[in-house]
Amino acid sequence: MESPATTESTSVATAQKLGLLPEEYDRICEILGRRPNFTELCAYSGMWSEHCSYKNSIKYLKTLPRKGPRVLAEAGQENAGLLDIGDGWACVFKIESHNHPSAIEPYQGAATGVGGIHRDIFTMGARPVAQLNSLRFGNLQDPRVRRIVRGVVRGIGDYGNAFGVPNVGGEVFVNDSFTQNPLVNAMSVGIVRREAIISATARGPGNPVFIVGSATGKDGIHGASFASGDLTEDSIKDLPAVQVGDPFQEKLLLEATLELASTGTIVGMQDMGAAGIICSTSEMSARGEVGMEIHLDQVPTRGGAMQPYELLLSESQERMLVVVKKGCEDQVRQVFEKWDLHCALIGHVTEGPYLRFYFHGQLVAELPASSLVLGGGAPQYDREYRRPTYMDEVEKFRPDQVPQPHSLREVSLFLIGHPNIASKQWIYRQYDSMVGTVNMSTNRPSDAAVVRLHENGRGLALTVDGNSRYVFAHPEIGAMIAVAEAARNIAATGGAPVGITNCLNFGNPYNPEVYWQFVHAIRGMARACEFFQIPVTGGNVSFYNQTQIGNQSIPVYPTPTIGMVGLLDDPFRMLSIPFKAPGHSIWLLGVPTEDLAGSEYVCSYHKIELSPPPYVNLEEELRLHNLLRYLSQQGLAASSHDVSDGGLICCLLEKAILSDMGFALESFPVGRADAFLFGEAQGRCVVTTDPQNDILLLQAAERFQVPALRLGHVQEQEISVFGESWGSVSLFAEAYYACWPGIMAQDTIVV
Repeated sequence: MESPATTESTSVATAQKLGLLPEEYDRICEILGRRPNFTELCAYSGMWSEHCSYKNSIKYLKTLPRKGPRVLAEAGQENAGLLDIGDGWACVFKIESHNHPSAIEPYQGAATGVGGIHRDIFTMGARPVAQLNSLRFGNLQDPRVRRIVRGVVRGIGDYGNAFGVPNVGGEVFVNDSFTQNPLVNAMSVGIVRREAIISATARGPGNPVFIVGSATGKDGIHGASFASGDLTEDSIKDLPAVQVGDPFQEKLLLEATLELASTGTIVGMQDMGAAGIICSTSEMSARGEVGMEIHLDQVPTRGGAMQPYELLLSESQERMLVVVKKGCEDQVRQVFEKWDLHCALIGHVTEGPYLRFYFHGQLVAELPASSLVLGGGAPQYDREYRRPTYMDEVEKFRPDQVPQPHSLREVSLFLIGHPNIASKQWIYRQYDSMVGTVNMSTNRPSDAAVVRLHENGRGLALTVDGNSRYVFAHPEIGAMIAVAEAARNIAATGGAPVGITNCLNFGNPYNPEVYWQFVHAIRGMARACEFFQIPVTGGNVSFYNQTQIGNQSIPVYPTPTIGMVGLLDDPFRMLSIPFKAPGHSIWLLGVPTEDLAGSEYVCSYHKIELSPPPYVNLEEELRLHNLLRYLSQQGLAASSHDVSDGGLICCLLEKAILSDMGFALESFPVGRADAFLFGEAQGRCVVTTDPQNDILLLQAAERFQVPALRLGHVQEQEISVFGESWGSVSLFAEAYYACWPGIMAQDTIVV
């Protein structure tokens, strides 16, 4: 075998410019037995970037629970999580970040994040049925932040709406730490027959390798490396690293790949996301313990001549790498010609461990596939970490330093109109939530979105959760709460959690205080998942999320986003948020703990930014979840909404606003009224019942060992609290719905 072309000499300095460490360059030389050429070094740069290799996180990711009775593929084995949902069907789901691209070019950054996560789903043979998103933005009074918001929301909406998958849920949180570095986490969920699952594995020497979908261009080159470094004032120069998406091409690619899957000709398939061709060829080959011979000059291109390293690293969207059975080449071409998509035979599977890339007949790179990938030769590190100094201030918090408010009503109006609590209708009205006729939550708002599966009559309950402030205050407890709240949202809708995907958003891992946050968040997540017996099926780690303030690069609030899937045997028994009828009893289920710490009330109203996360007890949580599912199954609860951001009063106000009904809050345990109303202690849920079911509810609560406190009753329009009239529900509805439109109307920036 001839040696690869070495027209470009490489050195440690070249490697460092590509984001590789000096010791990593030495390791590459050791693996190859020679100095790599520039094309090969670029391949390692992409694959050994944090974004692809998880080199600073994999040690701790392995501590998360991965096994469960429904798990069909453990984390890392396939492109996305895979769960058995019964009757021969499987659920495929995953969440990923597109933070850095969205900071530089919000519209395309967010749009291609949506496109990429959907490809992870249908590359496994599944048809996407729902999408969700978790968004973090900076100070909304900053016009630059509003520009980012507009671009991100339009990007998500335009791509998802054109692709034709309903956007069924999500969350939005604002904090100054995200001012320059938003977090854009996209989740996709699909279903597939178990026998039709496609693996991202190459097998069978001699089997042809096709690249299908869009042509390859220079957009997205070094995108994985771009996502593996801090954002700075010079990051705009990296704009070519942001991909450009085409949802109409993706829709064609979806239908073409699912049609090809039905022919039985596919051996393995993987989408081309981060690091492009080098990622797909190396990961598929390493999984199958084979090699590939690839002719890069056969790749369909656009926009002029491209060098080998550009072809390897381009992250142009809407592309797949497909290995098919030898002799089926014409059948493959016919399918993609029908859908008017590129379909190019670029190589074949080979014996042995090597990837060999040719360009116009010349060998330009020869690399052992396993040396490039996570779990193979990619480096793994355990970075230094230490407890952040700000934790001392967090622990100094005492409830008695929070002054009693002059008016509970005034605080309630403030909270219900705060961007973190107020209606996000300005955002989600730009998304199509009804396409496909599977979303049951559009007209029945619920804590978790419910998607009805026509194929087997069951329902999927879907949610994304994670309070960045809690995690910042105490990463371990904050991450536990993220898992607990996600499970509570599933249970409050009547479902049973079956699996988790996560998107772990943190600052620079070389900052010991950031790495401490990461390590302890993983511990908290593992602890909660093990307790609830919910497996983690995969996800994404996003480091280097920083906001530049003066000469300082400040890490964003640590944000482990939890994407959770649950099952409802009968989706028509789902519980929804709004009150159902005047006269219904209102019950608080769960331990009525008074806890001001970590609340939006303390942080935003009293401007006390550093306080611990609120109370959480996993045993009490689990008992509550079991009770909520029982109430749903027995039809004893008329409505349900968990107590979370903004505390009990915001929970009640949201139920009132969404139903256009009032309530009388009568019960008040001994203690501070503001702690009772605005505290965010976990493990609580408000349900309503027809009064004739009150005794049955109390009996059920006693059986499940969950405290139940009758708060009052639903009434026509008036809201009264502890005997004082607060006026009509419309007053609070105005504050709730006016917040985001009012903020976003401050300027007329065109994105």
